Formats: sequence, structure tokens, C-alpha cells
Amino acid sequence: MATAAALYTPAVLALATGLAAVPLDDGLDRRGSARSVSCGSSLTIGLALDGAGRIARVGVSASACAVGQAAAMIFAAGAVGRTRSEIARADAAMAAWLEGHLAASVADGGGEAVALPDWPGLAAIAAAAHFPGRHGAIGLAWRAALAALAAGEDGATPDALSSGTAAS
Repeated sequence: MATAAALYTPAVLALATGLAAVPLDDGLDRRGSARSVSCGSSLTIGLALDGAGRIARVGVSASACAVGQAAAMIFAAGAVGRTRSEIARADAAMAAWLEGHLAASVADGGGEAVALPDWPGLAAIAAAAHFPGRHGAIGLAWRAALAALAAGEDGATPDALSSGTAAS
């Protein structure tokens, strides 16, 4: 059984405090928010895009546990240069990874079911997959970024994609 000590490692806490380096500011014109229904964590992402529609700069404002903040920092560190489709694929991979861990926990007492998604730095929070109560906070940055990337497209509002942020 995983313990809180395995969850709140020095690396996770360092990532969480690292969010101070990526503040949300007025120069980030694309905004999106997401909230976890299961734990109440929420965050807002601001993005600036380059001429090709790739993420050029990221800012984050988070009200989340250390795991959610660490995940947001991992997102911010790996997001520059990525497109909306790359973010969507990563979000789907995160959801599959967390669902796989949930299924494995029920089926066989906690075995590894799904490989860690391909996003730099995720190994630092891999232990959080064994804590279903933290699953909702882990994917917030990807969902908020998708909402931000949708902002301004086809009349979408900044929070258009975050209303279904749910239940893990």
C-alpha cells in the first residue's frame, strides 16, 4: 500500500513551489480553467501562442494540493512548442494512465496497468497514480490548457472545455 511519504516527496514539493516561476500575467491572452470535482482543486492556465499556433509561454494560478501543483509545473515545463493536438493526446494518455491504475487497484491489489504517458517529468508524480483521491488534480493543467487553446476559436469561451472536469 502506498503511503503519503511516497506521495509528497522532496521532488514533488520542489515542483509545487516551482510554480512561482510561471505566474499568470496579463500578457497571456488565452485563458482556461479546470476544477476537480473529487478534491476541489482548481487552476487557471494562461497561454501565449506563436505564429504557428504553438504554445510560446505558459502561466499558472493554482489552488490545488502539492500533487496538483507539481503536475501543473510539469505541464508548464513541457508545454512550450506544443500544439493543441499534442496537448489533447497527452490529456487522453493521462486519463488512460490514471484509469489503468484505478482498474489495477481494484483488480489485483495495485499492480501497474498502464505505462506512464510520454511527457517530460511525469516520473516525479508517478506514485500519485496509486492515490485515486489525487487523480482529479493531476490532469487539471492539461484540461485547462485545452480550454485556453479553444478560447477564441469558433466563439468558445475560455472555460468551454473545463465544465466536464470531473470525477477522478
